[in-house]
Amino acid sequence: MTAFNFNKWNTSLGWFAFAVALVTYSLTVEPTLSFWDCGEYISTAAKLEIGHPPGAPLFQMIGSFFAMFAISNDTIALMVNMMSVFSSAFTVLFMFWSMTILLRKIIPTSNDKDHYNEIMILGSALVASLAFTFTDSFWFNATEAEVYAMASLFIAILIWLALRWELEMDTPRGNKWLVLISLVIGLSFGVHFMALLTIPAIGMLYFFKKYKTITVKNFIVANVVVVIVLFFVFKFLLPYTLSFFGKSEIFIVNSFGLPFNSGTIFAFLVIIAFFYFGLNYTQKKGHVFYNTILLCLLFILIGFSTWIMLPIRANTDIPINENKPSDAAEVLAYYNREQYGEQKTFYGPMYSEAFAGIDENNPYFDEKPNYERDYATGKYVITNDYKNANQNLDDRHKGFLPRMWSRDHIQNYMSYTEPLDFEINPEYAQEQELVQIVTDFRTAYNQGKLDLEDYERFLTTYGDYLIVEKPSFASNMQFMFQYQFGYMYWRYLMWNFVGRQNDIQGKGDVENGNWISGITPYDSARLGNQSQLTTDMKNNKARNTYYFLPFVLGIIGIIFHAKKDLKSFYVLLVLFLFTSFALKIFLNERPFEPRE
Repeated sequence: MTAFNFNKWNTSLGWFAFAVALVTYSLTVEPTLSFWDCGEYISTAAKLEIGHPPGAPLFQMIGSFFAMFAISNDTIALMVNMMSVFSSAFTVLFMFWSMTILLRKIIPTSNDKDHYNEIMILGSALVASLAFTFTDSFWFNATEAEVYAMASLFIAILIWLALRWELEMDTPRGNKWLVLISLVIGLSFGVHFMALLTIPAIGMLYFFKKYKTITVKNFIVANVVVVIVLFFVFKFLLPYTLSFFGKSEIFIVNSFGLPFNSGTIFAFLVIIAFFYFGLNYTQKKGHVFYNTILLCLLFILIGFSTWIMLPIRANTDIPINENKPSDAAEVLAYYNREQYGEQKTFYGPMYSEAFAGIDENNPYFDEKPNYERDYATGKYVITNDYKNANQNLDDRHKGFLPRMWSRDHIQNYMSYTEPLDFEINPEYAQEQELVQIVTDFRTAYNQGKLDLEDYERFLTTYGDYLIVEKPSFASNMQFMFQYQFGYMYWRYLMWNFVGRQNDIQGKGDVENGNWISGITPYDSARLGNQSQLTTDMKNNKARNTYYFLPFVLGIIGIIFHAKKDLKSFYVLLVLFLFTSFALKIFLNERPFEPRE
């Protein structure tokens, strides 16, 4: 009788899950293109062109490879879509392998002579992987040329690598996994920044492995440190590296009269010298910890080097060249998405500033000067210094966690909270005609004769004579929980684990885009009488009902995991929180953004 070999079965079943996913997605892949950014991604990938910021150079290079297999121009889109098919299938593969590692920590196998527990581990991981294969959102992303499928792959790879690192962390060459993790993190910048959100979870794996005694103090410190590491990589390491390249380029060319790109070459040599001497020094002195940190930073930058494609291609005669990131300074602006303006996450203006006017004390603020190459002089010249480039609206309309910030979505904000409060400016308090206009407006609105569109129009028309109050902190929190967390995250989660109403863009109404359970009394209480649905509503191809079963099983699994191994449970909880609610806080979405 052949002995049971867990590793062989683990490998085989992982590839079986991959094959099921690959066949499923291949049979349902988009033959051409779908909505939103897919057409742009297909076009820019096929010919290695420059898409919208912040770009996805690695995604485009891999897409270009897939496009090479198109048998005609008509099948280029299909082949680029196949990149997402393979990315998603590999995501399922790495997810399976990650789950078997986690389950072996939870379920004992040392005395499992009959291998029942090992079989249970393999079966559980297979069921979970295949269930995930057919989830609504993941399947949707698996069949079109969007970055989310490949971003999911990077997340899956990073979690698997982190679990492998944890297993070998205390071995002589265990940190090779950490170096590989760093490389993958750097590569992920060439697809989507979302994969960076695995950093806190990876950091907590290290903490629980190295610290046998967990106290409140070191637990809090660990959580703070992993967040700092995340911000260091995202907001410091790469932006300041690009800034160093950009400023070196301008300084070297303008100060020493050297040819264009001389400063970029100089910055590149400085970075090489820094790592060369730093690694040599730490190795000779036996500073293993610092040597490992330098290696990790180096490999992040090596992975990030896929971004070199952008200036290389931007300097050629390509039809699609958005923002033309042709030098280091322009690449930095491209990375920072400067064309979209700055969106404040923790403190900034709210939408009520539209009715406030310019701040009396600080009416304007500067933007960064724009440098361009002047080939006649061989220098970089300022084409626009952007002095007093932007209006600084009334500072009284700024606040903490400004969730309602867009002046283009005023009515929608007020529909989720309440209309902005206002009063007549004391300077005009004696203007009887104005007083009467305001009184009549309040009366008409309270009687339901006017709607929010009329409310916004009134504030726009008479804002110069009014003092309009900014939304309260409570209103911002209400909007965050109801719309950003509830409508833009929880609703999507429930689509996958409870059921989906249809695939029509929802705007907070009961007819479109909601989650449903299939339990008629419950759905009727939330969304109206379900027995009165039209035939089209009932037969919408996106309509799915799971009767809460996957959701309930998930809750049971969460409780089981927490009881069995609180540490690994917390690692996954951190991953969940950062890829869900923390991400929503950062994105600060406006109502209503087309996402479905």
